[in-house]
Parts: sequence; structure tokens; C-alpha cells
Amino acid sequence: MFAFRHRLFANKGAATQTISRAAIQPKPIRSQLIYSQQRTAYRISYPGGGPRYSRFGRVNDLSARWSQSPAVRYTAVCVLGAGVYFYTSNLEEVPVSGRRRFNVVSPENEEEMAKQMYQQVLREYGNKVLPAYHPDSRLVQRVLNRLIPASGLTDAKWEVHVIDDPREKNAFVLPGGKVFVFSGILPICDTEDGLAVVLGHEIAHNVAHHAAERLSQVVWVAVGMWGLAFLLGSPDFLSQILIDFGFTRPGSRKQESEADYIGLMMMAQSCYDPGAAVEVWQRMEKAERYAPPQWLSTHPTSQNRVTKIQEW
Repeated sequence: MFAFRHRLFANKGAATQTISRAAIQPKPIRSQLIYSQQRTAYRISYPGGGPRYSRFGRVNDLSARWSQSPAVRYTAVCVLGAGVYFYTSNLEEVPVSGRRRFNVVSPENEEEMAKQMYQQVLREYGNKVLPAYHPDSRLVQRVLNRLIPASGLTDAKWEVHVIDDPREKNAFVLPGGKVFVFSGILPICDTEDGLAVVLGHEIAHNVAHHAAERLSQVVWVAVGMWGLAFLLGSPDFLSQILIDFGFTRPGSRKQESEADYIGLMMMAQSCYDPGAAVEVWQRMEKAERYAPPQWLSTHPTSQNRVTKIQEW
């Protein structure tokens, strides 16, 4: 037995030092590797203690690869540089407002896609479209004729469609000059000046090519959703909600305010009274009984629109 003890301590005290070090500072033993779809976790067991967990997301994995692999850094820099070049080379200035924005859809492609929507709208409301000789159709045509020269879109094939639906308070103009006005908005307009407010706003969307801008944003929406899902491990629906409320809806409200501004400029140039816009949106506010809060909507509230118009 003494010979065994001699051999135990003869190896420069290695076993004793190992036992002492383990007693002073227990080493973690990786006992189980747990995978989940969004997170990765290591179960760590310590001598003399219960299991502990060290969780980290894909951000830590990406950070480790960044620090350890030059190829990853080089690839990331190249992708980032290509993205910046792609973005900056497709920036343009919005007519009238001067806002800088990203757009990769040409006016020709924008109009071509609008043709499909035009046919879809006709299939849905074609039996409710009032004839051209109807007083409401003639009213809309008269106001439109005064606004077109100020829009700069005189080459478009303008067509007026008044839809007989007293409950719908809406109007829109498709790229290419296809005008749709629901009869329910005419009492809100009240006068030709009021109708010019609505038509000027809708034509302004086409002047600014907002439809093309929204289509172009799909690129960054897809990139944003992928990035959130990868870095945060969030499900697709959560990424979609974050992008929607943090990017898409605010961008839509910005476009609506911009169309208000451009429309007022068109009204003034066409010898309509831009001050009628305040009364129109005040009447619209009274008609909107259950309007959602602005942060939930793609449009500014009527009250905020009135405030902006008065500032302009």
C-alpha cells in the first residue's frame, strides 16, 4: 500500500493538483445538447451542483463565425456593398414633393400591372357603373378635365367610372388613368372644390408613382423578414407583424400625406380652392364612426390630415 501511495505522489503531485483544482473551480461538463427551431441551448452540469443552462441565439453563432472565418467576413462585406450599391443606384426624386425614394419598377411595368387590376375591378363592380350621361359621371368628368393639365399626365387614357354604392365612401385612380369614384363619397365632397380634393389626391398617387414604390418595397420587406427570422429566431408571422407596423404602414401613411400635398398643388394650379380640403376631411371625420387609431392604419387620421393641411 505504501508503494502505491509513493507512486501516486511521485508523478510531481499531478493527481493532487488535479483534485484540488477540481474542488476549487469545478469544470463544466457538457452533458446534453438541445436543439430547437429558434434557439440552441447547452445543458451544463457542474460537480456538486444542479444543471445550469447557457442559452444563446443565432446572433452568437453568427458572431463566432464572423470572428473565426475570414471568408464569412469577406462574403458579408461583399453582400452589404452590393446591397448599398443596388439601393443607391435606384434612388429617385418624387415629383413636386422632392422626396428621395427607392424604386425599381418602371412606369410601363406599373401601368401593365394596373391593367390586370382594372379588369378585376370591372368584374366586381361592372354592373354598378353609372353611364357616362349620368349627372354624377358628368360631374366627375368635368372636375377631372380641369385637373388633368396640372397633373402632367395628359398622355394617359383617362376613363371615368362612377360606381353606384351610397355606402362606400371611397375613390381611387389606377395607373394609366382609370378613375373610380363611389357615389357614397360625393356627399362628403359636397361641391366641385370638394370633389377636386378627392380626385386631386388620387391622381397625385399616380403623379408620384406610389404603386411602383410599394412594389419596390417588397424587396426590402422580404430582406427584413428573413433577417429578423434569422437573427432573432422569430417565427414568420412575428417578423411580418414587426415589418408591417414598423415599416409598411408608416410608409403608406407617408405616401398618403404626400398625395394630399401634391393634390393641393394641383388644385391651386387648376383654380380650385385648396381650403376646401379642410372641410372635406372634417366631414369625413364625422362620417367615420369606427376609424382605427393612426398607428394601426395605412392612412393618417382625418384630424391629422386637417392639421397638416392647415400647416401647408
